[in-house]
Amino acid sequence: MDIIIHFFSFLFGAVVGSFLNVVILRLPDPGQSIVFPGSHCPECNTELHWYENIPVLSYLVLRGKCRTCKTRISAQYPLVELCMGLLTLALFRQVGFSFAFGLYFLFLAALLVIIFIDIHHQIIPDTISLPGIVIGFAGSFFNPLVSWQQSGLGILIGGGILYAIAFGYYLFTKREGMGGGDIKLLAMIGAFLGWQSLLFVVFASSLSGSVVGIAAMIKQGRGGKTRIPFGPFLALSAIIFLFFQKQIFILWQLYLSSMG
Repeated sequence: MDIIIHFFSFLFGAVVGSFLNVVILRLPDPGQSIVFPGSHCPECNTELHWYENIPVLSYLVLRGKCRTCKTRISAQYPLVELCMGLLTLALFRQVGFSFAFGLYFLFLAALLVIIFIDIHHQIIPDTISLPGIVIGFAGSFFNPLVSWQQSGLGILIGGGILYAIAFGYYLFTKREGMGGGDIKLLAMIGAFLGWQSLLFVVFASSLSGSVVGIAAMIKQGRGGKTRIPFGPFLALSAIIFLFFQKQIFILWQLYLSSMG
């Protein structure tokens, strides 16, 4: 029975992941709707049949190509479906079928969309982060994992930390090094995970972002003018904290103990 429940939790996440692909593709374009028209090939505009929309499986059966025009389909489509399926399965195993499951399912879906939109367009849509802040804070009144006080402080401190960093960077360099979208994203993360998540999220995202940024600087040869989206690093760090916060706090206590 557990295997069946786990399978359907993965399948549910993968199906939602298929819809998230539509959101990732269309949301950055204000002229497009995420609802209409239905799924179609972006090259030949042929409407897809239901059997061409089966998460992951359809991509494998079609060998990554449109059935009609044979144009190659981006591997991002099955990747998003697979990621959302696995995240949903992991979330179900952690919190079961509960209010927290519904709340953090929305959180994970929002983070996954933000990761890919920011990679492609270097923007974090306010239509995701701002409602996310409200939902995260409102949900904290019923969330057994984060209190409303922790959520409220998470919003204030999360937005404040990145705003202070961005303002300081601008004072020293006279260049904008961080967009307002990153500030709102960290506020959203604070709303869902509480203020106690922010130290890890900022540290882990800054460390991983710096490593990737240095590699990009070397590859592109543009020095300090190299720009990489920071949103994906914040989002990935938040996902890690959500699933491994107990282990993170244990390591933190061990570190403090070792420091005397």
